[in-house]
Amino acid sequence: MAKPGKKVQALMDTARELFWKHGLKRVSVEEICNKAGVSKMTFYRHFENKTDLAKVVYNDVIDGSLKKFKEIMSDGDTTTEEKMEAMLNLKLEGTHEISREFLHDFYGSPELGLVDFINRRSQEIWQEMIRDFKTAQDKGWFRKDFKPEAFFIVSQKMADLISDEKLLALYDTPQDLIMELSKLFTYGIISHKK
Repeated sequence: MAKPGKKVQALMDTARELFWKHGLKRVSVEEICNKAGVSKMTFYRHFENKTDLAKVVYNDVIDGSLKKFKEIMSDGDTTTEEKMEAMLNLKLEGTHEISREFLHDFYGSPELGLVDFINRRSQEIWQEMIRDFKTAQDKGWFRKDFKPEAFFIVSQKMADLISDEKLLALYDTPQDLIMELSKLFTYGIISHKK
């Protein structure tokens, strides 16, 4: 995708901030435009509606994270532990300031048209990540008996877990829960000496 112009970037940045904090339902196009300093006419010239904008924002975040993930995985000068720490920091960065409303709207409200979109996009991204994990296994960074495909399936189930109200109630923020689950899965795949 070509680099967006200043006004489109302002809409994307503002939408990300507002969606992450309040979810999709509570944020209006007018609110996004006012905070971004962009007219509604400009908004509708580039986006069909706020769900369309949410998809563009999600893609931008995911593409940026995938690029950083690939940089981490291809860095031959870092240890496996350093790679895992960098991946956790990447996850921390990506989940910064997400709210319960965000989780509900993006992962638990099929009527908004994001659930299927996110599932499809996640599958595409994970296919690339699985290849990188397998390469890392060949280099001895991860356990040989670790199945990246299983890791992908478990990560998809995490969406159900992070939307579970009982589980969310145990943590101060959704980010705390996401990081706890990420740490549980992450450190279990590192190659270790017997």
